Amino acid sequence: MTDAEPHARLLPSHLRRPVIGAPMAGGPTTGELIAAVGEAGGLGLIGSGYLDAQATRAEIARVRELTDAPFGVNVFLLDRADSEAALDAAGGMAGLEKYAEGLQPVAERLGIALAEDPQFTDFDQDATIDALVEEAVPVVSFTFGIPGADVVKRLQEAGSAVVVTVAGVEDARRAVEVGADWLSVQSAEAGGHRSTTAVGEEPDDITTVELVRAVRAALPDVEFVAAGGIVTPEDVSAALAAGATGVQLGTVLLRTPEAGTSALHRAALGDPRFTETRPTRCYTGRYARALVNDFVAEHHDAAPAAYPHLHILTGPMRKAAVQAGDIDVPPLWAGSRWRAADAYADRPAGEVVAELWDDARPSVG
Repeated sequence: MTDAEPHARLLPSHLRRPVIGAPMAGGPTTGELIAAVGEAGGLGLIGSGYLDAQATRAEIARVRELTDAPFGVNVFLLDRADSEAALDAAGGMAGLEKYAEGLQPVAERLGIALAEDPQFTDFDQDATIDALVEEAVPVVSFTFGIPGADVVKRLQEAGSAVVVTVAGVEDARRAVEVGADWLSVQSAEAGGHRSTTAVGEEPDDITTVELVRAVRAALPDVEFVAAGGIVTPEDVSAALAAGATGVQLGTVLLRTPEAGTSALHRAALGDPRFTETRPTRCYTGRYARALVNDFVAEHHDAAPAAYPHLHILTGPMRKAAVQAGDIDVPPLWAGSRWRAADAYADRPAGEVVAELWDDARPSVG
């Protein structure tokens, strides 16, 4: 399989149900969830963002043990120069230290210390890409950046379709220019991190339907899936009618039995005390949409654009809060329409994928 045979690489239109299980790094996306989505006719993605190359290989082996269905791996692309420029604009390490001082009461209450001297890391990026070339998984997707054309070609020559997650039309064009096979088009409604390509960028508030229409107008022949706030058959229908080839699901899968979502996070998603979500830098230094708990409300305005530094800094605090069952501290990632996902709580992932896709189809023809 070579770059001369693009039809042989996996596209959304090749799937029985063009539904992608979001690569929710850090625990929620498990091998079991990936297998369930794949066996329902969709495509699950390993979230390797915070894994090194060896751990990514282990996850690939695990998924291959669980299913023969196609799957993919998502990689975070970090650029040192971009990260350092954003940090400098936010006051440098002094700005990060000032933010850390504001978190000390939380850390003390949890009985932990924040990470000391958090520095830039790309989470073993190059070695992970090398491993993926060798593993030749069906799909490799990228978040937070657009890979070089040389990286795209290497992966395609190994047989992998290359996907780029984009948050706007210009990035969509750039991704196609480097040879991406298809795109994940992620609106402001998405839960978790927004895939803007610069740490310091201020994300817009565009809806999924608006973004899908804009990308389809700019790139009439490119396949892409729509991501952000898709939790009902009506949401799927709207995305398809606007021009998407398929859809990507995240929040609606968080409470499936196969997901590795913590008990605390599961409970929060159904807790009536939470009434809004907000994109915030307060946990990682990059904008990510979460339920507004006490921590978000208190620290949102002070958080600097410092990724991955802030992600590393707050790691011990986030882990300790989950272990302590303290719902007011950890990130509770959720899309803008998380309440509509209540209807699918505790349903098997395969059922959710099938119902959302199948019930949407009659309304789009």
